[in-house]
Amino acid sequence: MEEENNSAPEHSSDSNNNSNGSNDSSFPTMNSGSGSSNDSSGEDATFTMKKSTVWKMATFIFAGLFIISFFGILDGGPTGQVVGGGDDGGAGTPPPAGDIKVTISSDDPVLGDADAPITIVEFSDFQCPFCARAASGAIADFKNSDQFKKGEVNLVFKQFPLNSIHPQAQKAAEASECAHDQGKFWEYHDLLFLNQNALDITSLKSYAGQLGLNQLQFDGCLDSGEKASSVKEDLVAASAAGGRGTPYFVIVNEDGDTQTVSGAVPWANFESAIASLQ
Repeated sequence: MEEENNSAPEHSSDSNNNSNGSNDSSFPTMNSGSGSSNDSSGEDATFTMKKSTVWKMATFIFAGLFIISFFGILDGGPTGQVVGGGDDGGAGTPPPAGDIKVTISSDDPVLGDADAPITIVEFSDFQCPFCARAASGAIADFKNSDQFKKGEVNLVFKQFPLNSIHPQAQKAAEASECAHDQGKFWEYHDLLFLNQNALDITSLKSYAGQLGLNQLQFDGCLDSGEKASSVKEDLVAASAAGGRGTPYFVIVNEDGDTQTVSGAVPWANFESAIASLQ
């Protein structure tokens, strides 16, 4: 992003002789009038400006600051997106832990040891920029963690497309389920987040080809819409688990105790939640 430099007009100060014979720098005086005056007798220079010009400058500067602030929020402020649109510092506020119900199916994609005593259930949207940030951040760190390598924690993925603001998220979710049928969910998952700006149907099919999937089977699966019901089931599960936005995580142990993590936050946040469940 290029930032426009909205610098104020450059002013110069003239030298004045005071009663002590010393030089004194004076700032120009802003008056309401037209034109400017400047003589060669050593008098103070007076810089005059129309009121309309002052207002235009103020409006321009304010607009520039607003734009910079807006893009700063999108780039580094919030960490998630809420259902219905917009950004949120934690992808929505989850309900109290006692109200959270999370269901894990044997058909859900699992990363890590399926028998791990602690499971991170991720509710995610392939068109959500914060979900992509989580995939390259905390989830990547998870795959390098001792908890993952020792089989203490696994990750289950569930679909949570925010269809009201992400028109391509639904078909991307269905496409990933079609890839899951051929045993390539996580590879396809990674391709979608790496190519988040290209989630049209043609691109979704091309990614299957890149992974060496049976193209005819994949295309038939995606075109038929047969995975729409599976995605809908995950949406229902997200609501029951307290999902208000993406990315959203529910961490659950063997006793059914839960902790939640919302947004694209560092892996350290997950480690703290995991430690409380051990």
